Order: sequence, then C-alpha cells, then structure tokens
Amino acid sequence: MSETIFAPITGRGGAVTVVRLSGEGARAIAAALAGALPAPRRSVLRALRWQGRVLDHALVVSFIAPHSFTGEDCIELSLHGGRAVFAAVSAALVGLGARPAEPGEFSRRAHLNGRLDLLAAEAMADLIAAETEAQRVQAVAGVDGLQAACARWREGIRLALAQQEALIDFPDEDLPTEVEAGLLARLGALRDEMFAALGKAPAAERLREGLEFVILGPPNAGKSTLLNALAGEEVAIVSEIPGTTRDAVGSRVDLGGVPVHLTDTAGLRVTEDFLEAEGMRRARARAERADLIIAVAPLGQEFAPVPGGVEVLRVVTKGDLGGAAGGELVVSAASGLGMDALRAALAEAAARLTDTQGAAVLTRPRQVACVRDTAMALERAMAELEPELRGEELRAAAHALGRLTGAIGVEEILDAVFSGFCIGK
Repeated sequence: MSETIFAPITGRGGAVTVVRLSGEGARAIAAALAGALPAPRRSVLRALRWQGRVLDHALVVSFIAPHSFTGEDCIELSLHGGRAVFAAVSAALVGLGARPAEPGEFSRRAHLNGRLDLLAAEAMADLIAAETEAQRVQAVAGVDGLQAACARWREGIRLALAQQEALIDFPDEDLPTEVEAGLLARLGALRDEMFAALGKAPAAERLREGLEFVILGPPNAGKSTLLNALAGEEVAIVSEIPGTTRDAVGSRVDLGGVPVHLTDTAGLRVTEDFLEAEGMRRARARAERADLIIAVAPLGQEFAPVPGGVEVLRVVTKGDLGGAAGGELVVSAASGLGMDALRAALAEAAARLTDTQGAAVLTRPRQVACVRDTAMALERAMAELEPELRGEELRAAAHALGRLTGAIGVEEILDAVFSGFCIGK
C-alpha cells in the first residue's frame, strides 16, 4: 500500500492554497475531513471538520486512479490562503495518517505509475524554473522534439535488431546484400542524428542555466555605469576613483528572452595594491570562463588585453565626449547614445550562443550521457563484422536509450532527477 502524501501545489501568499493528497488512503482521509466526496472531477464546497472543529470551507475535487496526475487516487482541497488555515488542515491530515510529500514525490509517483516519463518530468521542472520567454519555449517545445526523436531512435534500433537477428539466424541463406547495406545505412543515420543533437547540447544547457557575460577593461572606462544601465538598476558603485570595483559585481538580465548574468569586474592596470591586484586576477579568471567578454575602453584609449578562446564584443564608452571611434560600437551609458544598438548586439550574441535549431534538445548532463552512450554503441555496432557481436552492441544501444526516458529504471537516476523538484511536484 502506498503511503498517502500531501503538499500545497500553489504558491504561498495568494487568496487560495490548493492542497493535493495522493495515495491509496487519500479518499478515506479526505472523507474523514469533508464527508461524502463528490463524483470524480466534480468540484463541491465542503466544510472541513476535525476533532469537532470547522477548519475551513473548501472546494473538494477527487481524481480516481489511474486517471490522475500520479496515477493514484488524488484529492485536491482548495483552501483559503491563510497560513493558519493551511497549518490547521496539515495537522489534521497528519493526524489522519497522511504525511508531507518530499520534493518531487508526486512526479516520481507519476513516473513509476507510467503517467510521466523522465523527459517529460525534466521538461516540467524546466518550465517551472523558466525565467525568460526563450527558456519557456525550450521547456515546452524541447520535450516534444526530444520525445519524437527518441521514438524515431527507438524504432530505428528495433528494426536494426530485427534485421541483425535475420543475419544471425540465417547465415547460410542467400540474403540480399542490400539487407546488410540497409542495416549499416540505418545505423549510420541514427548515429549522425544523435551526434547532431549532442553537438547542440551545450547551447541548450546554456539557455537552461543562463549565460555569463563579463565586462572587462581598464579603470574608469565606464564598466560599472554600463552594468547599471544594462541592468536597469544601481547594481555597482560608480566613482571616478580608480580601483573602486575590487570584486565581481553582477546582475541577471533578460536579453532577447535569454537569461544572462552580467558581471562588472575590477579595472585592469599595473598596481602595487594587493587587494586591487587580487581583484584583477579574479576578473581575468571570470573572463576566461565567460560565454562573452564585453571589452570596453573610453573613447580615444586602447582596449586592455583579454583572455583568448572567448568571444569578444568591443565597446567604446563615453561616446558623448565626441571624436572618432574607428568603426567600433560607441555608447554612452550616461546619455543613452548607442545603448539600443548595444542591447541588440548582446541579444543577438545570446541567441546565437543558445541556438539549437534543427536538433533534438538535450538540456541536462543525464540526457547527454544517455544519448552519447547510445550513439557510441551504434558506432561500435557498425564496426563489428561478426553478426553476434553487432547484435550485442545494438542491445547495448537500446539499453542506453531506455535510460533516457526511464523505461529502464535505475534508482540513483530517479533520485537525481526528482530530488531537484520543488515540494508539491
């Protein structure tokens, strides 16, 4: 018998708090509070009573297994949103034998009961965590694309295994040479599609996690002023005193629907000041890990050296002072000169760095590992000349692909996936 669990499935502080119960005892526990339950999927108003007291007047809806989110009997209680109401109802539920749900426990039960595969569960978690429009689109559309790709890959491997078994079972028959050629072509197409998805995976993960853009340049180049202007708030202290910024200061912004962490850093120059030198070391280290360096220099001055291997956008600051800039992007955070062009350039860079067009979207290391293992098994299968050994590699590919959706369950994988969910999902 599955334990009955409960949790609020709406945010705190609103006018209504919806509490979900799930488990074999959900209906009995709800009936002990609300009396006779309504027909499934019908909402009725009931007084919730416990130990002779009315706790609240709530809307009660029942969902009978397997036609519920978790695949178990579920009851949803729409309570008034006060903390005292939720606390009183929670105490009553515990007294009747239910317990508070762990993070991700509802979704884990949905997966174990066949209502949700791991890809859908991860996409749901991404949707809940989405901060920007691009993240929302990736979470909604990404799972459909990846599930469709998985279905194609699974069917392709299934047909390949069937063809391979024919080659094993009838070694002395004069099977057309096209059979093996078609098998190898099928495996090659599957492998290539998976490698294409793997090639786009870093961009998808960057969109899910957010990009890092670092502002780098000499002291008094307008870095802090630029950060404040792009963030739309006073994030960094602005001063004419060189070396004011000693450590990285940042703000998370939305650039064309892509979440970006903009970081201001210590000005780069020769100094005997230990603290300022440490700030510059951290600035260079941060820049080396960045997705984009915004190299800045005041009008008429040279740009400071930047680390190699990172994309660089060069920006001339203090453009309101006048003078030539040699074709560089010229801005003035104080007057607004060129700021729209800068925002557009940063948004274009963010979109390019997170582009996943034309490939199944792999957003998590777990997904990458499963697809990589599947593709590598297909590559080994293509290299095998012995039919039996090729068949073993194809079975290894099918096993690795099964881990992707959770068709092949591994307890450690389930723990890693669902522990990151919020309570109530």
